[in-house]
Amino acid sequence: MSSRLLLVGATGAVGQSVLGQALADPRVARVVALTRRPLAAADKLSNVVVDFDRLPDDAPWWQVDAVVCALGTTQRAAGSRENFAAVDRDLPLRIARLARAGGATRFALVTSLGADAASGNFYLRTKGQVEDAIRQLGYPGYTVVRPSLIDADRVESRPGETFGLKLARALDPLIPRRWKVVKPGAIAHALLEAVLAPEPVSRVIESAELHTATAGG
Repeated sequence: MSSRLLLVGATGAVGQSVLGQALADPRVARVVALTRRPLAAADKLSNVVVDFDRLPDDAPWWQVDAVVCALGTTQRAAGSRENFAAVDRDLPLRIARLARAGGATRFALVTSLGADAASGNFYLRTKGQVEDAIRQLGYPGYTVVRPSLIDADRVESRPGETFGLKLARALDPLIPRRWKVVKPGAIAHALLEAVLAPEPVSRVIESAELHTATAGG
């Protein structure tokens, strides 16, 4: 059975990889990508340029089988804790609600290693909060992927992450698997396999598991 897939976060490192893999996957009939700026045209792609602050409740593109959410920012880029939470918690939750109302039965979300709604760390607490909130929506299939640092070249400046990546790459043989940097392709592969599985699955995929994924890059 071919699936109609909604993708948000298609311009980020993980989202770009999800998009490429999904367009090449015969199990996917159509990818509906919600973005702030236009994407290059492609077969099977419906690119909807939206204002994420004013998402319509009744748009036909909410009528999909599955959702992959690869949205994410940093507090530095967002400018404040409130803005960060709006992008990484409130927006994914709103999208999840609207797609569920449109009939979606599967949802896959990227958060972070250590995500926990009870964490004393604001970043990890916010990631845990969105995991828990979407879980309450009752998707038959709901998968959370919690990667460590993502091994990608960013367009935007992330000095702390850049330093961490350089250090992690240099020390890779000495780092426990759960802390190793993860390729965007491996994360994308896990997300797609979750929403395209023959039967709905609900699970958390921790970073260590991503190193066994078959897709890289």
